[in-house]
Formats: sequence, structure tokens, C-alpha cells
Amino acid sequence: MSWAAEEFREIDLGDRRLNRRAVLLAERLAAKPEASLPGACGGWAETMAAYRFFQHEKLDWRDLMAPHWRSAEARMRPCPVVLCLADTTELDFNGQAMAGLGPLSYEAQRGMYLHATYAVTPDREPLGVLDAWMWAREPKDAKTGSRPGVKESVRWIEGYERIAELAAGLPQTRLVFVADRESDILALMQRAHALAHPADWLVRAQHNRTLPGGQRLWAASTVGEPLGGVCFALPARPGQAARLVRQAVWVSTIELPDGRDGLLSVICVVARELSPPAGVKPVEWRLLTNRTVAGLEAAIELIDWYRARWEIEQYWNVVKNGCRVEALQLGTVERLERARALFLIVAWRIARLMRLGRTDPELDASLLFERDEWIAAYALNKKKPPAQPPTLNEVVRLVAMCGGFLGRKSDGEPGAKTLWLGLQAVMQFAEGIRFARENHVG
Repeated sequence: MSWAAEEFREIDLGDRRLNRRAVLLAERLAAKPEASLPGACGGWAETMAAYRFFQHEKLDWRDLMAPHWRSAEARMRPCPVVLCLADTTELDFNGQAMAGLGPLSYEAQRGMYLHATYAVTPDREPLGVLDAWMWAREPKDAKTGSRPGVKESVRWIEGYERIAELAAGLPQTRLVFVADRESDILALMQRAHALAHPADWLVRAQHNRTLPGGQRLWAASTVGEPLGGVCFALPARPGQAARLVRQAVWVSTIELPDGRDGLLSVICVVARELSPPAGVKPVEWRLLTNRTVAGLEAAIELIDWYRARWEIEQYWNVVKNGCRVEALQLGTVERLERARALFLIVAWRIARLMRLGRTDPELDASLLFERDEWIAAYALNKKKPPAQPPTLNEVVRLVAMCGGFLGRKSDGEPGAKTLWLGLQAVMQFAEGIRFARENHVG
């Protein structure tokens, strides 16, 4: 059974033909994530069927995501803790004649916003996408300078509510809503408090709020000596070299004015870099949470969980650059939403392969690759396939080598880009293997 057939096992679009088409499209898009829709499909007839699928007016994108949501929940069930990473990204469709677009960061840009919650384990294994919203901003009012429509901050609150609903069905799993500075919203904390915190929350503080007595949050959260320190390797990122980071850690209980003549008690964890390299901005995080922090070890755990938020940035990289969703030309937002649903799942699979190849290298490759696929990875690298399924790490590295990864000892583990490029070559070769077998070629 293919990965798509397994992931969409419970799909129900009201028509078996639509169900089969959804699985086939997911397989095609995963095999060639960078290709255009005609380039990913197997010929003209299949391409036209794909366009008809996305044009199907009664097809709701949530029905496409539903089997993935159920599969993600099943993967979450055995985990003691799951980090639910929430974030928003821009989809830039500038130059496309698509109905329903709106301004982005600059009024002249045209596109949409995509907000999702992405579940990972504390070891950063991707478990799935838990929800997603897409919307276009209204233009600013010429007189007031304000923007009409629903406040975008509601997405963060709705995201937490979705996690709170999931928590009810996962009594043995503690869900933690993790988000960056855009989520530092008092209404989010109030909503979590009103629901009695069915899921924890951990957000990076953005506002230097005034506290009772006139003191400001930044100063109040670093009074006295630090609780201790933490040290970790900061990986290389665009414009930032890899380096070792040492931080001092403070923990304090803060009473925030709740805007209703009351107080909201939160825990604040501050991690401030000590002696950064010359000319480099020190890494400093101020984290707010509802969780009790009993000591340094618990504080470091929260810092590690916040650092895992980078996984959703990696995920957006796969969605936008690996799957090239901004290049989709489907004419309307509704069609785009249906295509986006499939690409969100395809991007999750690519990210999952990359991460599991690192964190669980001895896993049996047949759990994530079909036999023809891992044989194709060996063949493309001119290596003799083993008689028994190899390890996942070995296959992931071979796939990435088809995408430009050199595989030297000094190269570390492959990244997402070489993996999605390699998958295209491997899937195409595997399709040739299946064709030859089914047609008795050779």
C-alpha cells in the first residue's frame, strides 16, 4: 500500500471516484512536488481530471484534510507530550489573475495568508497538520488607515481552541500550544484560563507590559540572580552561522493585568545569551506559559520546546519552495484551498522523512517507502539493493544523493531541499520499475 493510500485510508468525499482521485493526486504531487500540475500528472487525461477535481464545487478542503487529521491524532495518542506549533505565513500570488486575493505586508503585494498548527514530538518528529486557515486581507480604509474585517489575532485563539478540543480525546497525552511573538495576546491567555487549560501554552512575549505597581515586564522578569544556565548548538540559518549558545535563565511568576480589573498569573522564563560573538545580536527569549516550573530542569525543557518551533519554519520552506504552492494557477481561492490541502499533507510527508532519517535512523525503511522506491534509490546511486529492507537513514541519504546531497562524512544529514529533489527522481524511477514488472518488460 502506498503512503497516500495509507494516509487517506478513511477518506470519504461522497464518491469513490473522488476518493481514488484524491489518493492518486497526493501520490503524483509527492512524486514531483516542484512540478506544475500538468508536469506532475501522468498525461493529458490525468491532468484534466486533476483540474476537474479541484474545480468540484461541492468538494470541501476540510474533507480532504479529515483523514490526515485522524491519522495525526492516532500518531499523537502514544506520545506523553506533543508540541502543537502554530504560525502564519504569506502566500505571494503577485501577477496572478486570481479572484479573492488581498494585500500582504506591502499594500501593493497580492496574495493570501496561511495559518496552521503543526504537531511534533519533543524530539521533533512531525506527526501532522492539525488545522489550517487561509484568508485574504481587506485593503486599508483610505480615510482611517484601518483594515476592515475579522481581526487576524482570532486565528491564534481558534488554534488554541482546536488543540483544547483534541486534548479531550487524548487523556494520556499533554498537548502544548507553542507560538512566536505574534501570539502574545492577552485574549489567548484568558481563553485558555476560562477553559481550565485543557492544553498548555507556551508563547514568546512581545509586549513589555506594565505590571501592578508600575514596573515593566522586562525588568520584573530578570530580578535577582539567574536560576542557572543552558547551552546548545544553534544551527546555521540564512544570514546566521552555526554557533554554540550559552544562556542565563531566570524564572518568575508574573501577575498580568487582565483588562477586566483582575490579574492573570503566568510564569515567565527568560533565556539571555552570555558573551555572544562580536557584532552578533545576542539570542534572548522571554517565554510566557501556564506551566509550573519547579526548577532549572523544567525551565530548560520549556526552552527546548520553544526551540522546536523552528520545525514549522522548516515546514513552510517545504510548502512554499518544495511544493511551490505560490506557483499554482487555479483561478479561484476555493480551488486553491483544495490543492493546498493536498500539498500540506505532501509537505508533511517530506518533512517527516527528513526528520525520522535523523532521529530514528535504524527504523525499517519499508515502513515509509515501498519496495520499488527504496530499490530505485539504490539503482539511481549505482548500488546493489539488499535482499532485505534497509534502514530508513540509509534510504533517506540515498534519496537525497539523487537530489544533490554528497553524502560525505563531513556533510551531516541531508536537508529538506535535497530530499524533495531526490524524491522526484526516485519516484519516477520506481514508476518505471512498476511499469516494467506489470507489462513483463525485460
